[in-house]
Amino acid sequence: MMNLTEISKKIIKGDFSSLLNFGNGNKNVHPTEVAKMLGAVPVDSAIEAFRSLPTITQTKVFSYLDTFFQKKIVKTITKSRASFILNSLSSDDRIAFYSSLKGVERSSYLELLDEKNKDAVHDILGYPENSVARLINTEFATINTEITIMQASEHLRKNHKDNETANVIYVVDKEGKLVDDIPMRRFVLNDPNKKIAEILDGSCVSLKMTDTKEDAIVKFKEYDRVVLPVTNNDYVLLGVLTVDDVMDAEEQRNTKEIQNFGGVEGLDYPYVKTPFFSLIKKRATWLIVLFVGEMLTATAMGYFDAEISKAVVLALFVPLIISSGGNSGSQAATLIIRAMALKELTIRDWWFVMRREILSGLTLGLILGTIGFIRIAIWQNLHLYDYGVHWFLLALTIFFSLIGIVMWGTLSGSMIPILLKKVKVDPATSSAPLVATLVDVTGLVIYFTIAAAILKGTIL
Repeated sequence: MMNLTEISKKIIKGDFSSLLNFGNGNKNVHPTEVAKMLGAVPVDSAIEAFRSLPTITQTKVFSYLDTFFQKKIVKTITKSRASFILNSLSSDDRIAFYSSLKGVERSSYLELLDEKNKDAVHDILGYPENSVARLINTEFATINTEITIMQASEHLRKNHKDNETANVIYVVDKEGKLVDDIPMRRFVLNDPNKKIAEILDGSCVSLKMTDTKEDAIVKFKEYDRVVLPVTNNDYVLLGVLTVDDVMDAEEQRNTKEIQNFGGVEGLDYPYVKTPFFSLIKKRATWLIVLFVGEMLTATAMGYFDAEISKAVVLALFVPLIISSGGNSGSQAATLIIRAMALKELTIRDWWFVMRREILSGLTLGLILGTIGFIRIAIWQNLHLYDYGVHWFLLALTIFFSLIGIVMWGTLSGSMIPILLKKVKVDPATSSAPLVATLVDVTGLVIYFTIAAAILKGTIL
């Protein structure tokens, strides 16, 4: 059998014959490998290749494709085939697909579902976009406490499918309320004649439908689970959440935060699949905002034009001063945003953060200020550059300016994410370029104000 690389080369050439047996005896090829192969070839070729797959393989591979590719496929295949694939998906994969759709597109694709699945999707999409309800799988196995392990096993064989959610069995009462969960190992390792009630441990961690994806990530990490039950406010079991779906959600969230922090709007699709002009739009918005902000730097420089004309030497240190403030601000913002994402900090910790960052900024400013002072002294005394007779005062200006600007940078970088969180805006939007731009402008004001105070009557 050919490897996937060889098959990819054949697909690019328009030869799809090697795909006809996928799903018919090729059990060694996992659907994710096929999806990865399709993602590595041009879109048009990948769509033709997908259509050449056996129907049973199409339904398995579809859920492993990114949403960009999934939409392309549904648009190009027949309605009957699209309906079959969408109705064959597991409930969590189906919800993930419809969550990626908007407006008219979502409405038209909902018509491809049977009534049962359509109602289920409608119900789930009524929950907030960031809730765990958008990730749950509604296919789960339940039993009650009054039967034996042997009876429960027979019931499960007759009434439930073999899928990823069957690793844990859920015990519910007559009203469907969650009582406990039982790992499958307990069925195997206990006497078949034992009652289900005898093997319960009374410890069942669960999520609410309205809990956020971040809440789910924390619980999975805290309790080291691979699947968690999800209930409504009355503790009625409505679905389960598996760790693989949480990992996908975590990856998407981290990707968007990194993009935001880099001064880019979050991409809707992977970089390689994002249309050129869409990519330009995502990048241009922030660049324009930052450019307008940087124009204030020129305004600040103009305001201190008289000081600069009297002491041109001050202009030599402008890049050094503003970059130090921007770098310290970006550092602080990165640390705080990540700490908030990991739930190490909340907005209630603002005073703790402020005190800590003021002290950090003072210490870091003293370090950089000392280096700057020593640099001027060495250059002057070794005659590498002549800063004039008032070089000592100039060195003091740089020393105190760096202390003030680095302190201001760390304070701004740490407080901006907390303020954004307070007003319910994603803290990641306080990107490194944004913080750096804000500190650049204010840093110039600090620098020239200190220079005017120290150098007045000498070179100013």
